[in-house]
Amino acid sequence: MNPEHLSAADQIGFPILSLLIMLPLAWGLLLPFLRTSRAVRIAALTGAGLELILSLLMLASLRPEVAGMQLMERAAWIPSLNAQYLLGIDGLAALFPPLTALLFCGVILASWTSIQTMPRLYFALLLALEGITMGVFCALDLVLFFLFWELTLAPIYFLISLWGIGPERRFAATKYTLFMLAGGIPLLFAILLLGLHHASAVELPLPGGLTFDYLALIEQPLPAPMQAAVFLLLFFGFAVKAPLFPFHTWLPTVLREGPVGLSALLVGLKLGAFGILRFALPLAPMAAREYFWLMAALGGFGAIYGALVALRQSNLRKMLAFSSVSHVGLVIVGIAAMNIQGVQGAIFQLVNFGVVAGGLVLLTGFLHHRLGSTDLASLGGLARPLPLLTAFFLLLGMASIGLPGTSGFVAELLILIGIFQASPGVAFIALFGVILSAAYFLGFFQRAFLGPITQPAVAAALDLRPRELLIAGVLGVLVLMGGLFPGLAQNVTTGAANGWVVRMAADQQQKASSMTGYNARRVPKLTSDDAP
Repeated sequence: MNPEHLSAADQIGFPILSLLIMLPLAWGLLLPFLRTSRAVRIAALTGAGLELILSLLMLASLRPEVAGMQLMERAAWIPSLNAQYLLGIDGLAALFPPLTALLFCGVILASWTSIQTMPRLYFALLLALEGITMGVFCALDLVLFFLFWELTLAPIYFLISLWGIGPERRFAATKYTLFMLAGGIPLLFAILLLGLHHASAVELPLPGGLTFDYLALIEQPLPAPMQAAVFLLLFFGFAVKAPLFPFHTWLPTVLREGPVGLSALLVGLKLGAFGILRFALPLAPMAAREYFWLMAALGGFGAIYGALVALRQSNLRKMLAFSSVSHVGLVIVGIAAMNIQGVQGAIFQLVNFGVVAGGLVLLTGFLHHRLGSTDLASLGGLARPLPLLTAFFLLLGMASIGLPGTSGFVAELLILIGIFQASPGVAFIALFGVILSAAYFLGFFQRAFLGPITQPAVAAALDLRPRELLIAGVLGVLVLMGGLFPGLAQNVTTGAANGWVVRMAADQQQKASSMTGYNARRVPKLTSDDAP
């Protein structure tokens, strides 16, 4: 990396990314030593708040015009594997640490009174999950990335099984863990293939030629058969966690049985979709173009399938689960376009997941805390006793269906423009999914929030408390800012997104030129004896 491309944090050598990872982990270790539950909650919120401030400082220190990695940290880690402690961030990932920190602050506030059993362990696990998630976004060594990826399983398993709100919460925790372990197997195989191929390509004995450095691996072209294998392994491994149809079945189960705070994190932070954008396509670009049909088919079908199933739901949490599946399909369609509009739209939509989808789940949790249920049979007429909750639920819901003036409109418009350039047919399929999203949300909203009050518990329900209003208000402001001033987010991602698209296009041109040279070598030259 050239010195002129270093940010201020790079130049002074401040390990801000390591601090982002370690601060929540270390802070969580302090919670068991606090005496009262109130002190535990205040300490957890303080730690999450410090993490949010640190993530904003990280974002401010980046130079958006630089396409490459910034704030890099490198140290020896496992010499026998030539694996390194390698961290870095660029415009593609820069918005996700602040989003993660903000969402964890919201989850802690939302869990303030609903978590009564073992609050020390609950908030410690939340902070541990926050630090590990930061590692997923920042790791540039594939072994280190895989470590963070798998470490997310432990806190999520215990959060679901110990604090779930459904009778089958332990089954949900086991199902989630088994799905994620199954998805990790192809990821591990792909990482091993990449490292071993690099060793053979540079013709150095192991472990000298072995590397899992993402920046080195994307510069080492893979042969076509290996590209196909690596792409498919990475794509399907990440698709499980996204979740992309048909690997989505764990999400409705977890949202029905798990704690509301964790549910908001799982629908708000789409680590699987980020992995496809960050690793699957750049590491195997030629195979990604050859399998465009696969990404477009799974993404488009997932968008339609998720919306159609959401139309039939009578439980708000399950409706939001299938809504998430539908929107993930739309993100994959945007990534498959492999142009600047599609990529920026996909990134924008991934950020929207944290604000919009995560916010809707938190508001659903407020309803469950008041009424004990989110089934339609227990709802109806909510707008009268809960006008503030209704207003914010409608605002976030309008963003989820792409209403102009909200952040959802910008994201969906960019995705549709991007995929229309690549395949107009897929664009119309994606547009149909967007239309269906309006149908299921407005239909459910009308039945749950409007009309007469039929349940005494609804009539006696109290509106948003101050801390709940703070959560909803911040998310509502972000939705409107994203819709009215989308350039604020796009300016952060433009440089890196352009670099991503240029790399994919350059690889395609390299393939075309190599094929042209190959065909030229196969065409025999005419000699004077061959001339008629």
